[in-house]
Amino acid sequence: MVARVNSFACKALLLCLAAMAPEYMADELVSYTIKLENHLFFPSRLEVPRNTKFKLIIENKDSSLEEFDSFDLNREKVLFPGRKVTLYIGPLSEGEYDFFGEYNRSTATGVIVAVSKQTLEKKTEEVTNAH
Repeated sequence: MVARVNSFACKALLLCLAAMAPEYMADELVSYTIKLENHLFFPSRLEVPRNTKFKLIIENKDSSLEEFDSFDLNREKVLFPGRKVTLYIGPLSEGEYDFFGEYNRSTATGVIVAVSKQTLEKKTEEVTNAH
C-alpha cells in the first residue's frame, strides 16, 4: 500500500514538473519588442540569432485595432489598442521573414532577419565602438 501511494505521488510530481517546464523555459528565452505606433512598426527591421527560439513582444500604442500577420513566420495575431501580445518564434533558419499589419499594409511593414551569432556580435561591437 505504501509503495502504491509513493508511486502515485511520484507520478503526480512528474506531471506537475512537466506542466511547469514550458513556462520556465519561456522565461529563459531572449525577448525582443516591436512597437506599433502611427501605423508603423518600430523597429521595422529586427535582427535575431538564427537557429534560436525567441519571444517577440508586440505593443500596440495606436488607438485602433491592428493584426500582426506574417506568411513567412506562419503567424497571425490581433493587436488590441494599448495592449501587448507575446509570440514565440523559431528557431529560424538564416534569412528574412516579412511581417505586416493587415489593416495598414502600406505603412505597417517590417522584417525579422535571422543571422549568425557572429554577425550579431560584430554589429553590437561596431555600435559600441561608435559611441
